[in-house]
Amino acid sequence: MKRAAVANFKYFTGIHNLADIATKKDKVCVLNILGNESRGVTPTSHVYSGGNVVFGTSPGRRGEVLETKIGPIPVYNNVREGLEAGHTFNVGVVYLPPAAVRDGVFELIRVNHDIEKIIILTEKVALHDAREIRAMAQTRGIDVFGGNSLGVADSWNHVRLGGALGGDKPEESLRKGSVAIYSNSGNFTTTIATYLKTAGWGTTTSISSGKDVYIHFGPAEFMYALGNDERSKAAVLYVEPGGYYEEKLDIPKPVVACVVGRWKSKLTRAVGHAGALAGGSDNAEAKEHWFMKHFGVTGIFTPEKPILSAKGAVVTDVSHVPAAMSAVMEMNGIKPDFALEGDLTLKPWFGSNAGLDLPEDLSIPLVTPLKPYDEQIAALSRQVGMIFPRQTMKDRSAFSFMDPKTQVTRVSGVSVLDASRQPLESNLCLALLREFNDENDNALFNLAFAACAYLPNDPATMMADIACKVGNAPNLVAAAACSAIGPQRVQAAMEAADVLIDLFAPSGLRNAAEVFDFSLTKLSPEQLNKLVGKGKCAKAQAMLAAYQARKAHSAFVDFVASLGDKVTADAVLAALTTTIAWDALMKKKISRVTARSFPWYVMLWGAIVASSVEAAQHKSDAFCGVAATELLAQWSATEIAYLALFGEKPAESALFAFRTMLGLIISNGPGTISAQGAKGAVSADGPETPERVQINKGMVGFLTHTGFAHGGNGFEGIQFLMDCFKAVKLDDPGKADPKLDLKAMAVAYAKSFKAEKAARKALGEKPRDIPGVNHPVFKGKEVNFDPREVFISEQFKARGDINVFHDFYHEVVKALFEAGASPNVFCVNIDAVIAAMLLKLMWKRYHSGTFSEDSLRAAAFTAFLFGRMIGCAGDIDDHINRGRNMDMRTETSQCGFVS
Repeated sequence: MKRAAVANFKYFTGIHNLADIATKKDKVCVLNILGNESRGVTPTSHVYSGGNVVFGTSPGRRGEVLETKIGPIPVYNNVREGLEAGHTFNVGVVYLPPAAVRDGVFELIRVNHDIEKIIILTEKVALHDAREIRAMAQTRGIDVFGGNSLGVADSWNHVRLGGALGGDKPEESLRKGSVAIYSNSGNFTTTIATYLKTAGWGTTTSISSGKDVYIHFGPAEFMYALGNDERSKAAVLYVEPGGYYEEKLDIPKPVVACVVGRWKSKLTRAVGHAGALAGGSDNAEAKEHWFMKHFGVTGIFTPEKPILSAKGAVVTDVSHVPAAMSAVMEMNGIKPDFALEGDLTLKPWFGSNAGLDLPEDLSIPLVTPLKPYDEQIAALSRQVGMIFPRQTMKDRSAFSFMDPKTQVTRVSGVSVLDASRQPLESNLCLALLREFNDENDNALFNLAFAACAYLPNDPATMMADIACKVGNAPNLVAAAACSAIGPQRVQAAMEAADVLIDLFAPSGLRNAAEVFDFSLTKLSPEQLNKLVGKGKCAKAQAMLAAYQARKAHSAFVDFVASLGDKVTADAVLAALTTTIAWDALMKKKISRVTARSFPWYVMLWGAIVASSVEAAQHKSDAFCGVAATELLAQWSATEIAYLALFGEKPAESALFAFRTMLGLIISNGPGTISAQGAKGAVSADGPETPERVQINKGMVGFLTHTGFAHGGNGFEGIQFLMDCFKAVKLDDPGKADPKLDLKAMAVAYAKSFKAEKAARKALGEKPRDIPGVNHPVFKGKEVNFDPREVFISEQFKARGDINVFHDFYHEVVKALFEAGASPNVFCVNIDAVIAAMLLKLMWKRYHSGTFSEDSLRAAAFTAFLFGRMIGCAGDIDDHINRGRNMDMRTETSQCGFVS
C-alpha cells in the first residue's frame, strides 16, 4: 500500500528520505579510530561499504594506520590535520568516551563545513552535552544519530556507517528488501533483520537510534524519512521504556511495533540503556497503548491470536515480528521480497539432559551444526567430565564458603549443619563429587576406605610410627604417612581408572550401579595389562569377596572381577571409585581429573586414619582387634575412624555424636590456615598441568598448616574442661547427676577469672581467652548465640542426649556476665561443642585410667584432622581444576618488613 510522502516536518532534518541515510557518496572520518571497539568494527564497515572511511583520529598517533582487507586507513592527531592532508568527508563517527563526546562533535562541526551526518556510538552522554550538540547541529543543518547508537546501514546501497549492524558479516543479515528498521537496541536491529528473512522480508535502511536519555534522530524523524522512501513499504520499530518519542507519531506506512521491557516498570532507576528509565507514564505498557491507538487495535499480536489492522500490529516478543509483518503486509496486498529462509524454531547444536529421562516434547532433538562448528562440537561431545575455566584462586574457592555473618560454612553448596547429619563416608564423597552418595555408593566407598585404612606392614604406617616416636604432633605423624602415598604408589590405580573411563564412556552407560552387558567390551593388550598382574592378588580377592558380602552393585567391579584371579587390588579400587564418580562425571559436574584421582584421595584419607594408631595395630589378619575380613565386609568409614581413634567399636549414640562433630569441622572456608596450606602446595606444583600435581603434597600442606591453635580448638577446650572437672566426681557425663551443681562450679570459675582479669589489667596484660567462649563475630548483643551451637544443641535435645560438659559451658557464659567479668552473655561457640562432645566420648576411659591425658589431647587434635581432611581434599581438587600456577603467592607490593 503506497502512501503520500510527508511534505512538511516541524524540526530541521537534512535527510528527507531513508535512502539518503547511508549512501555510496558518504565519506567517513572516525574519531578515536584506534580504540578497542573501533579497531574491531571499522574495518568491517569499511570493507562492506567499498572503502568509505577516509581517515581517523587518535591524539598522539599521527602516522599510524588501521589495517583493513582493502587497504590501510590513515590516522591523524585531529580532524584538521586530516583535512589539511587533502581528505574530505561528510560523515563523522564518534567512538570517544562520554566526557569527550561534546568536544569531539564540536570539532567535527567547527573545522569541516561539509559535515552532514554525525553518528555517536558512545553511551551515557551527559544530558547537558547532548542538548548543546543538538542545538549546534540544528543550527548548522546536521543530522545526528545516537548517542549509544550502533550506527546505520542500507541494504540497497550496501553501506554501513558507524557501528556493528549486521555483525562481522553484514551481507548475511542485511538482505535487500522492503522493510525499514528503527530500533532502540543496536543488537536487536541485526536480530530483527535476521528474523525477517525467515518470513521472506529483506530490509532497506536500518537505524540503531540508541537509547540515551536524549535521542537525536528520533522516531518522528524516522517516520518523516520513511514516508518519502519509495523502497520501504513498511517498518519495524523496536521500542524500550523511557521517553515520549513515540506518543504522537505521524505514521505514513504499515508498522510492526515491538515494545519490550514491562518488567522495568517495577524498578526505580535506569536499567541497561541510560534512557530506559522506569516508574513514569512512559513505561512499556503505556507505549503499547500508544501504538494500539495508532493502529486501531485492542490487543497484542501473537501467532496464536493475531490482532492487527492494515496500519500495523503491536508485539512484545521479538520472535513474533516476522509473523506480524507478514500478516500486516498480506492485509495490504504486499508479497514477501524473496522465498522464506529457514524458521525460528529452536535448533540446538549440542545439549545434555544431565541424566534425566525427559518426555519427548521436552527432549529437543539436536541438528547437525554448520562447519567448522560441527567438528568442534563433536570433540566436545567426546569430552568426558567438566573442564573448568582457570582463574586466580587466592583466598577464593568454588568448594567452600564461610558466611561472615553466621559463621556457618557451606561445602559444595551444603551447609556444614546439614553435613553433620551425614556419615563420614558421605561427606568424604561430597568433597570430590559435589553431591551426596546413595546407599550403594556408600557401600562401595566403605569397602574402598577399609582397604586403604588397613595397612599391615606398610611403609605409610611405619613412617608414621617413626614420626610419632620422636615426639611429633598428630598432624605431622599423619603427614609422614601421606608422604608414603606418592605418585608411583597410586599410578596403577589411576591408570586403571583411565582404562575404565575410556572403555565405558562411549558405551552410553549412565548408571554404573546397574547390570551392564560388557561381553562386547574389548580390552586392548595394553589396557588389560593395566588391570591384571602376573599372579593371583590376595588383597584383590579379599576386596571382591567383601564386595559380594556387602551386596553392592557395580558394573565396573563386575567387569574387573570377570578378568580372573589375576586382577589387581588397584584395579578393584579404581572400579569402586569410578562407579561412585560415574554419575557426576557423565553429568559433567566433575572433571575427568577428579574421577581418575579419586583413588589417590581415598588412599590418603585411609592413610591419615591408619596413622592414628601404631603400626602394630595393623596385623596380618586384623585392624585394632577387628578381623580384616569383617572390616572389609561390614565396617563403615565412620566406624573405622572411631575405632582408630578410640580403639573400640562405637555404640549408636557415640557414633551419632562422632559423625556430627566431624561434619561440623569439614571446613571454615578458603581463608583458613589449613586450606591455604593445601592450596599453596598445589599452586606450587602448577594446577594448570594436573599431571604434575602431587595430591599427597597438598594433603601434607594441610597437615603441616594445622597446629595447636588452628587445629587444636578441641584440644584447648578439652584442657579447659579437664581443669574445671579435675576435682569433680563424675562417672558418666551422659547422665544428669543431681549432686553435681554446674551453676556453683561456673560461678566459682567466673569469680576467679574476674580476679585474674583484674590482676592482668593492673600489669598491663591482656586477659587470657576462655576456649569456646566469646567468638568475636557474635559479640555485641546482650545475649549471644552461635547458630551452629544452637543447631547441635537442638539435635541432641531431640534425641534426649545429655552432655554435662556442654551444659557447663552454658552456665559459664551466664556466670561470667553475672559476676561482671563480661559485658554481656557471650556465646558458646562450636569449638566448645567439639570439646564437650569429644571429652564425653572419652571420659569413662580417661576416668578409669585406660586413656591418658596425653592420649585424650592427641585424640582431640586427631579428630579435627579427620574432619578437616574432607574440606581440604575439596579445596585441593577445586584448585587443581580451577587454579593457576603460583596463584597463592602474595604480591611484593602487599608484603611488609618488620625491623
